[in-house]
Amino acid sequence: MAVPLQNFIVAALIDDQRVDGRRPFDSRRLNIKFSREDGSAEVQLGQTLVMCAVSGQLVQPFPDRPNEGSLSVFTEFSPMADSTFEPGRQGENAVELGRVIDRGLRESRAVDTESLCVLAGKAVWSLRVDICILDNGGNLIDAASIAALAALLSFRRPECSTGGEDGQEIVIHPPEVREPLPLILHHLPIAVTFAFFGDGDLVVMDPSYKEELVMKGRLTVTMNVHGDICAVQKGGGVGVSSGEIMRCLRIASTKVADVTSSLKKAAEAHETERAFRKVKRHNTVSGIELRTVEVLGTIKADIEMRDAILDRAVKPKVELTDSEDSSSEDSDDSDSEDEVLGLGRAVKQEDAHSVLSVEAIFQGGASNWDEDTKPRAAASSELPLGRNPGKADTKSSAKSLDGKPASLIDAVKKNRKRKKTKKRTSKQS
Repeated sequence: MAVPLQNFIVAALIDDQRVDGRRPFDSRRLNIKFSREDGSAEVQLGQTLVMCAVSGQLVQPFPDRPNEGSLSVFTEFSPMADSTFEPGRQGENAVELGRVIDRGLRESRAVDTESLCVLAGKAVWSLRVDICILDNGGNLIDAASIAALAALLSFRRPECSTGGEDGQEIVIHPPEVREPLPLILHHLPIAVTFAFFGDGDLVVMDPSYKEELVMKGRLTVTMNVHGDICAVQKGGGVGVSSGEIMRCLRIASTKVADVTSSLKKAAEAHETERAFRKVKRHNTVSGIELRTVEVLGTIKADIEMRDAILDRAVKPKVELTDSEDSSSEDSDDSDSEDEVLGLGRAVKQEDAHSVLSVEAIFQGGASNWDEDTKPRAAASSELPLGRNPGKADTKSSAKSLDGKPASLIDAVKKNRKRKKTKKRTSKQS
């Protein structure tokens, strides 16, 4: 960095100003994003972007701790995050970051390692925390610490059980059979970093990338919301007084409370979304299509049945006893048959129009009928849809023993009455 820019940064700090507009103890904006997969999280702190993933496997425990699992932290500095990062080789910053995160999580016993034991002395869960730096905007330790905690909060391990004849066989249950189990975290250790300038009398919290190039020393404090100091890391050659360290601890306790609250809220929102994704929902479209096919099949069967009834009704067998008026009666029968056929065609057309379309039947759901598409009640002179004319129609009329529709029976009665009237008139003349 150019010397004038370094002098400008230090001069601004003397006036309690920073190049990005913050106050000395203001932190950058924090954004926590969880992945859809369990055990993966992404944290953005200002321009710094860090991704963390947690995985686990069953391994044999250490001999000195047969009933405890293990936790390991690995870091990867991607060259696209910073041009100074070399691919495939860990620098001093990568080694220091991994040690600070590992000390804050493992040595403070934030993760309950005893709950990772499946079979004492034979099988325990070994957790691997992989931290990847995607963009270096300064203060990688704080961002990586929050990302590691977020990934651990969202991680789920498969549930295991023992079986077999001797009870030494381990069965890993898939997520479809048994719900995976979350990790037990006793507390959330949050790292807070301070940068020192000049002779150590200028202090800022959450240094940016440019400020890290100018700073003379760094102090990282890992604390939880209860005020317990989990780890302390001092870097740089400038000396720091005990009074300044106590001041930094008081400021860090306030910052830890804010970060812990934000982390818990993000974890609860992710858990709610995860539970919502597990709810099995029926396919509404396929259900409507299935009900549509069933209803249309029922309507088609009813129409075919009514057509068969109409075909029998339009061919009445009329036996005339008078041979004298056979010609006039034949003509009357033909007229009657034409009228009945016309009535039958009208009923068929009415049936065709009474079949509603799929959109009209299921508009707004099967239980929400629209006023325009709601089936109207059948009139007393019409055959109800889906009703099989049988005993009920036989009891209602003595003339309808053959199961004919009431409208057709009335037409036949009128034709017979008209024929009898013509016969009497012809005899009188």
